Amino acid sequence: MRVVLADDESLTRGAVGALLGLESDLEIVGEAGTGDEAVVAIREHRPDVAVLDVEMPGRDGAEVAQWVAANEPGTRCIILTRHARPGVLRRALAAGAAGFVTKSAPATLLADVIRRVHRGGRYVDPDLAMTALMTEDCPLTDRELDVLRHVAPSGTAADIAERVHLSPGTVRNYLSSAMHKLGAGNRSEAVERARDHGWL
Repeated sequence: MRVVLADDESLTRGAVGALLGLESDLEIVGEAGTGDEAVVAIREHRPDVAVLDVEMPGRDGAEVAQWVAANEPGTRCIILTRHARPGVLRRALAAGAAGFVTKSAPATLLADVIRRVHRGGRYVDPDLAMTALMTEDCPLTDRELDVLRHVAPSGTAADIAERVHLSPGTVRNYLSSAMHKLGAGNRSEAVERARDHGWL
């Protein structure tokens, strides 16, 4: 099985690559340190399986998986993460990933998941799956969620208002309400909390 491995931490990428390389039926045909490099490597090598870190510069693992589903359907994707957050799981599965493994898992498990996914199966870390099932319902309204989706690091309420076709004052009200409901100190923190829970 031909594998592309993408992780922005070179030490982690090297260690995982070396361990997977010990498996007689697995071959690492490409490596990448960013999401955009992962797309290039997958397009070039057309691997059976792509193992993607969920958090990378440029496109994240879920965005790469989404690109793969649309452009290289012969490649199956597995998402690796250090933080077992239910929202990350939901985003990755919605993007078309077939496997979800935490970085604390042994390399032998990752190798087995690669084989399972290559055969057409799926795998989700059981502890993470249980956490995702027990996650509470979203307290935010559709409008609050829509406003949070358009929050940018350097954007203003006026910028958001233009995108969602509301007045800046109404946007500020929705942001304030969302921050209060999520116990967030600022809009970026509110976005992060909503994403962690899988609501965005």
